[in-house]
Amino acid sequence: MLGAFRPTSVAFSGLLWKTPWKLSVTRKANARARLKKVDSVIEAVRASGVHCKALDHALLLPKESEMAPKDKYTVFNPTARGYRKGIHKVPKWTRLTLRVNPKGF
Repeated sequence: MLGAFRPTSVAFSGLLWKTPWKLSVTRKANARARLKKVDSVIEAVRASGVHCKALDHALLLPKESEMAPKDKYTVFNPTARGYRKGIHKVPKWTRLTLRVNPKGF
């Protein structure tokens, strides 16, 4: 146990990072707050009079208040049952823009 070849935490207890199967109430609230902050930044840049391709693309995205809960907390996945998976299962989901999904899904 206490030597040069002691087991690591992964070998000791299995998978180290366990992802819950659904978002908690707190994580959902944080996701909504993050979407609202992004909306406010987009609006501030638009109000400043700056024009660029990225801003034009960002203005086409739906705002947090216009999104259905299904689109806020899940994303399209062609391999998942029901074609949806929880947004927290996407790697680096807090840094990505995941507001638009295919029509009908």
